Amino acid sequence: MRIDILTLFPEMFAPLKTSLIGKAVQNNALQINIIDIRDYTKDKHKKCDDYPFGGGVGMLMTPQPIYDAITSIEGYKDAYKVYLSPRGKTLTQSYVKQLSKNEHLILLCGHYEGIDQRIIDMLIDEELSIGDYVLTGGELPAMVVVDSVSRYIPGVLGSSESVEDESFSSGMLEYPQYTRPQNFMGYEVPEVLVSGNHQKVDEWRKEQSKAITLKNRPDLLKNNKT
Repeated sequence: MRIDILTLFPEMFAPLKTSLIGKAVQNNALQINIIDIRDYTKDKHKKCDDYPFGGGVGMLMTPQPIYDAITSIEGYKDAYKVYLSPRGKTLTQSYVKQLSKNEHLILLCGHYEGIDQRIIDMLIDEELSIGDYVLTGGELPAMVVVDSVSRYIPGVLGSSESVEDESFSSGMLEYPQYTRPQNFMGYEVPEVLVSGNHQKVDEWRKEQSKAITLKNRPDLLKNNKT
């Protein structure tokens, strides 16, 4: 998969060079390009914002540099173009999986009070939000999208089972997990997990998963018959 990220603050994406995503990029399992929108402005002072028509608080990102930045990307017409916005569709695990099926994503990070609507009307396929709260810009949401989507790309994770056997993939939250030592400061690993009885382990995990979901996210159980 190829992901192009358009931003006013490219230095914010340093974390994408580390951990599993950094390794995936090095191994060519994933291609990530960070594009500085300021490189495309025709303003001699590199300005990319202006006051909104009709008045209001704050500034808006102007359309020209964004338009030129997006259209400069090879294959942009066929790419799925997403604007990270608090008014967009909420990102869910099922939608992450759907996004991962695209060969080419373009993520546009807004800033200030947002971007000129004409860019959305002309070029954007979808507005996407990572939750019901407002951030200072789209950079953190873009990293969330990259991190979550990349886990479905072959070669990013060590095991494909890691994607399926986790919170939300089954419609419920993940069960508790334990590792060595079996006794840590008087706290023992549940006996069933060291019993060797895989059927009992599966049953315990399902029970725990349901209990945790009921406690923390009961809304998820409404559409889950497990």
